[in-house]
Amino acid sequence: MGVDLESLSEATSGAVGSLLSTTILYPLDTCKTKYQAEVQAHGQQRYRHLSDVLWEAISNGQVLSLYQGLGTKNLQSFIAQFVYFYGYSNFKRLYLERSGYKSVGTKANLVLAAAAGACTAIITQPLDTASARMQTSAFGKSKGLWQTLTEGDWSHAFDGLGISLLLTSNPAIQYTVFDQLKQRLLKGKQNKTDKDLSPASLSAFSAFALGALSKSIATILTYPAIRCKVMIQAVDSSENVAEKAQKKPRKTILGVLFAIWNREGFLGFFKGLRAQILKTVLSSALLLMIKEKISATTWVLMLALSRSMLLTRGRLKSA
Repeated sequence: MGVDLESLSEATSGAVGSLLSTTILYPLDTCKTKYQAEVQAHGQQRYRHLSDVLWEAISNGQVLSLYQGLGTKNLQSFIAQFVYFYGYSNFKRLYLERSGYKSVGTKANLVLAAAAGACTAIITQPLDTASARMQTSAFGKSKGLWQTLTEGDWSHAFDGLGISLLLTSNPAIQYTVFDQLKQRLLKGKQNKTDKDLSPASLSAFSAFALGALSKSIATILTYPAIRCKVMIQAVDSSENVAEKAQKKPRKTILGVLFAIWNREGFLGFFKGLRAQILKTVLSSALLLMIKEKISATTWVLMLALSRSMLLTRGRLKSA
C-alpha cells in the first residue's frame, strides 16, 4: 500500500503554516489566555482590559515572558495541525472512494472534520494543557514542559479533554465553511489546472479572507466552551510556594460554569470574545494563507521524491 502523497502534502503544509502563525501571534495569545483565565472575585478584577496584561509585562520588565511556553505551543500546534490535516484529508479521500460521490457534502464534511478533530485533541491534549499552564503562570515564573506535566499525576495532563472533544465542532465548522467557499471559488479554475501536476490553489488574499470569515463564525458559536477550557487548564492566580503542599480539588466543567455565572453573570461567558476573535481569526487566516501558498510547492516536491524513489527501486530490481 503506497503513501497518500496528497494527504501528506496537506498535513505538512498545514503544520508549517500553523508553526509560523503561532510564533508570529504568540504574545497576543499569551495576553488573551491570561485575560480569559481570570474570574472576577468580590467585584475586583486584575485585568479589566486585554491591554492590562501587556502593560503588566512591560511595567515589570517581563516583556520576553510574553513568549513563555512558546516552544511547547509550537510543538503542540505543529503536531495538532499535522494530525488534523492528515486525518481530514484521508477521511475525505476514503469517503469519496467508498461512497462514489464526486464531492463531499456539508453534513459529511462536518462529520469528517469532527472525527479528525477528535483524534487531534486526544493526541495533543497533554501539550495543550501544559501550554495553557505556562501562559497563565506569573510572568517570569513559567516552568519547563516536563516539570509542568509531572506536577500532578498523569490524569492532570488531560485536564479539559472532555471540553476539547466538544470543541472539535470549532474546526469542523471552520474548515467546512472554508472548504465549501474554496470549492466555489476554484470551480472554474480547476478546469484549467493540470491535476496531475498540482492542485489549484487560492490567492493569498482569498485564502486570508475566507480563513478570517470561517474562523469568526466558528469562534462566536463555540466561545463559552473555549473560555471554560482555558479556566480549567489555567494555573490558579493565588498559587504560591506555601500552597504547593496542599492538594487542590480538580476543576470541572460544572464548577467553572457556576463560577462564571455567580461572579460575572451571563456576559461572563463571553469575556474576552473580541480578543479571541482577533487572535484566532488572524492565526487561522495566516495559517490557511501560508498553507495554500506552500501546498502546491509541497505537492510538486513530494511527487518528484516519489518518482525518484520509484526509479531507484526499479533500477535495484533490474540490477
